[in-house]
Amino acid sequence: MFVLADDLTGAAETAAALMSPGRPARIALSVPVAAAALVVTDLDSRHHPRAFDLVREALAHAGDRRVFVKVDSLLRGDVAATVAACLDAPVVFAPALPSAGRTVVGGVPYVHGVPLRETRAWRAEPRPAPATVAEALGDVPWVHVPVGADLPAVLATGRVAVCDAETDADLDAIVAATLGGPARLIGSGGLATALGRALNAGRPSATGSLSLDAGSRTPGSGSARLDSAAVSGSCTASPANGRLLVVVGTAEPGAAEQVRLLVEHGFTHVTLRPPGAAVTGPDAVGTGFAHVTAGPPPPPTADPGTAAARVRDALTSGPVVLTVSGPALTRALAEVVREALGETPADLVLTGGETARRVLDALGVRELIPLDQVHHGAVHSRTPQGHSVVTRPGSFGTTDSLLRIATHLNPDLRPNSDSDLKG
Repeated sequence: MFVLADDLTGAAETAAALMSPGRPARIALSVPVAAAALVVTDLDSRHHPRAFDLVREALAHAGDRRVFVKVDSLLRGDVAATVAACLDAPVVFAPALPSAGRTVVGGVPYVHGVPLRETRAWRAEPRPAPATVAEALGDVPWVHVPVGADLPAVLATGRVAVCDAETDADLDAIVAATLGGPARLIGSGGLATALGRALNAGRPSATGSLSLDAGSRTPGSGSARLDSAAVSGSCTASPANGRLLVVVGTAEPGAAEQVRLLVEHGFTHVTLRPPGAAVTGPDAVGTGFAHVTAGPPPPPTADPGTAAARVRDALTSGPVVLTVSGPALTRALAEVVREALGETPADLVLTGGETARRVLDALGVRELIPLDQVHHGAVHSRTPQGHSVVTRPGSFGTTDSLLRIATHLNPDLRPNSDSDLKG
């Protein structure tokens, strides 16, 4: 199995969906060279100007393996270039992720029943959301495939099959219609999970392992562990490193409430602000993080070195959550983490694909070994350097998502006794 993904959290999500005791996985953060039955490569191509070339170059390593290409269920990034790069084989495109309320009906993408273009899901993007999947594909030739249509017949036309899907069962039917054939599947983590179910059908799950069906749980449904045989003969757990750092680089509006819960459970909150922004009145830069703590919030800092020192000092006494007070600070966040941690391994929670990739790049991490899944999309891995890392898409998870991930890594976390923090 050979998998390409356009960002790191998507790569981890797909690895968790497809791996099994008989299909060990590695997540590569560079050219796919890892020797494993399942190789998942983060091309870091979502906003790359050479997305087409990156996909083509990576596909040269696929050989005769089955190919799956993971793209964003909200159609962010250069979807047209990614799909066009795969057209030397039949292509099925199914971006729906029903477990997160993201469906495609009549070729139109919806989020919880609202057309994608009418939502705020693309508020951080430089252009409006596409009104249809066809619009996202640009000049790529396509055919709309309603639920229940003859998919093999559509593939015979040589055009991309753009599939509707409203349920996981719809995605299962798409996979069933293509198994055994030469078609390349391109889509969301929902399609990857359906492929995992099909490949694992009838294969008994070892005690304590993650059945691939668990990957289709809705967010918030509980933790599931991947069998150790699926990751490494010697890797059965990732021991706590003693320092827990949560890095929130997402612009999602729910992130502030998730951070608030961490603060209520003893996390020190450090915020990095854009250069030139006023130190006082953090609300002026349009962030929801200014009021996650009771009383006056600690002033954010514009200097990554100062922020790194604050994080490093705070980690000596407990867990830390690092956030941004403004846009375009992902690389600065990564430098803060690198300077704060030094050479010592830590337990890391990284939200948002770009944030996760920039942080791991700064730490010199080139490979991840998936261990378990806290909830759908929140994948726990270890690195060869000894870091324990949970990656999660910025748009995933309920209000308690980060807290659940943190307690997964550190079960001893308890709420603060100060009642001020509970209001």
